[in-house]
Parts: sequence; structure tokens; C-alpha cells
Amino acid sequence: MLQEGVNPLKKDKIVLYMHAGSGNHGCEAIANTVCRMLPKPAIVVTNSAEEDEAYSLKGLCTLVEEKKIRKNFFIHVYYYLKERLFHDPEAAMRYRFREVTGKNLRNLNISIGGDNYCYDLLLKDLKLANRMFREQGGKTVLLGCSIEPELLTDPDIIDDMKRYTCIIARESITWEALQDAGVKDSTYLIPDPAFLLNTVEKPVPEAFKEGNMVGLNLSPMAVENESVAGITMENYRALIRHILDTTDMNIALIPHVVWKNNDDRTVLQSLYRDFSKTGRIVLIEDCSCEELKGYIARCRFFIGARTHSTIAAYSSLVPTLAVGYSVKARGIAKDLFGTWEDYVLPVQSLSQKGELIEGFEWLKEQEQAVRARLEKVMPAYLERTRQIGKTLGKLAD
Repeated sequence: MLQEGVNPLKKDKIVLYMHAGSGNHGCEAIANTVCRMLPKPAIVVTNSAEEDEAYSLKGLCTLVEEKKIRKNFFIHVYYYLKERLFHDPEAAMRYRFREVTGKNLRNLNISIGGDNYCYDLLLKDLKLANRMFREQGGKTVLLGCSIEPELLTDPDIIDDMKRYTCIIARESITWEALQDAGVKDSTYLIPDPAFLLNTVEKPVPEAFKEGNMVGLNLSPMAVENESVAGITMENYRALIRHILDTTDMNIALIPHVVWKNNDDRTVLQSLYRDFSKTGRIVLIEDCSCEELKGYIARCRFFIGARTHSTIAAYSSLVPTLAVGYSVKARGIAKDLFGTWEDYVLPVQSLSQKGELIEGFEWLKEQEQAVRARLEKVMPAYLERTRQIGKTLGKLAD
């Protein structure tokens, strides 16, 4: 029986943290698949419980929303002073995660933001949370991570990596960089958990020709990373016109993140307006990660900027071109195909508006070979992915 006054959320639990919310369906896919693999129900500490309730995490875990320090001026000032005057940098983190923090906890704390270490703004919080949970007696896991190798030349980051109880890198470029940096103990190479995401098929729009669609995903973030202003949208428009003019395939525009300030639909709606009168292009409405995978799985080809949109395609055996801008796209393609060249078109390298057409034509010419490769490697790849559950299960004992 629990001691009176002890919060039952805090005792020997599995906690998933650094979850940004299901409006990013890649974040949703990671949380969804990890929760299904765990030996007991998890607590997901989320940036937005409202988003998670709206999609596939509802009923799959206990949702606890983070405390928002910056939304309250006085609380923000209080914790700023705690850090500056009392030299307690973790005070704000204890408040942010207070539902799952306390002395002498033996929780298994799993950081599930796969590419969080790719963003400078998140590094401080990641390091503080890792140290805080460890000092409280818990274990910490960095799960499904991608890290730019250059970052692992920073001694402070290396110290942070070595503080984790376990690190699971989702692709070999990150894993090899960790090894080279001396972060070898309890460091594993296991594919992204979202490769195991379930597929849910909803009815398709009238112009959606199952098995003869080109699925397209584009993100504002990809556009922001371009080296030549406007070149990404130019390439997508040229590609759509090329597909409509030279093939009998139709096109599905598929959003994968719908956050207010980072919404795929803003760029996809622009493309849809340009070609909607052809009757051969559809814009898929927002839905859960499992339902989005259902649309992607019924495409013949897929070209995507969001990593987890391409993971949905790969795992559905759909020949895919990633319009990538970071290590995660290159690493995942390299592990699946032995090379990332031809399978990833870095958005930073775009300089001519016909380059995406060239990438699509290569994929079309290699369609059977690429599909055969995915059919060959995917069963073992998925079996390796299931090792996540076994690894986390041992740590949770």
C-alpha cells in the first residue's frame, strides 16, 4: 500500500519525457510504438496533452502535461533567480517535470525526442533533465536518437552522453560518431521504433488511385534550410507538373506536422492551389500517425521531407526519396540501402529547379530494385527494432 501523501505517479514508473506533442506525428509515432513495446504502462510527460488526446495516444498511456514556466511571468522570474542567485540550474526542470520527480525515485526515464540534439535551443534542457533524473536515483535512456557527428566533439556533450544509463541510436552515422567519441558503454544501434507503427486505412478521396499515387510531403523547416531562396517550392512545383505531364499517376500531398508555427499544410496548400484544377491532386487532411501511414502505404512512390513520413513509407515497402537536411535522413537511408546517395536529396544542395525531377526519375527507373531491396531487408530490420522493447524491459526490472 502506498504511503499517505505519496503521488502514485512517482513510484517506480516508466516515464517518457521530451515529448513535444502529437501535432508532430513523428513524435506521436515514437511515443505510440514505444508505449506498445514496454513491459508495463508508461507515463508520457507531454508538451500538449490536448494534442495527444486528439490522436492515437489516448488510452495508450497516462498523459501528464509539463508545467509551462515561460507562460507565467512571475514563475519564470522566480526560477531565473533560483538559477542565477542560488546556483540551482535544475530547479526549473524539477518544476517542469514535478509530477514525476522527487528524491530517491527508481523510475526509468526515457528521452524520446529522437532528433532533439540536432537543435541548439534544446541542448541545455536535455542536459539538465538527464542530470536531474540521474541524481534522483533514476535511470535515463536516450532513445532513437540522431546526433550530428560535429556535436560530439564538444566535451560537455560527451559528458552528458556518458551520464545516460543507455543510448539507442537509430542509425549508424550517429552510432559510429558516439563510438568514435568514446561513448561506448550501453550504446546500441537499433532502428527507430516508428518502423513498427501500425497502419490504419481510412477511405481515400476520389482522386486517390490506390497503388498508383505519388505521395509528397514538404515542411516549412525544409524550406527554411534551403540554400537558394525559393528553390524547394520551385522543385516541388516542377516535379508535380512533370508527373502530371509524363505519367498516369495522381499525387497525394500528405502533411506530417500540424503545429501552428511549423505546419506542413501551409506549404502543401500552396501546391494544392496551383494544381487543384487538374483533378489529379489531393490534399490529405490531418489525422493520426497510424492513419497517415495508411495513406502513405497505398502510394506507389513517396517523396518526403519529414523523417517519420519517410519511415512510414520505407516500412510499407514504398520506394522513397528523402528530401533531407540532417544526419537522420542520411543515416536511415544508408542503413537500409548501403548508401544514402540517390536516396536522399539534401535540401541545402538544391540549386536548380529540375533536381527533384531527376531524383524522381531515378527512383522510377529503379522502382523494382528498390522495392525488392526493401522487401529483402525489412523483416530483419523490424526484428531488430523489436529489440527496443527487450532492452527497455531489462532496464525497467
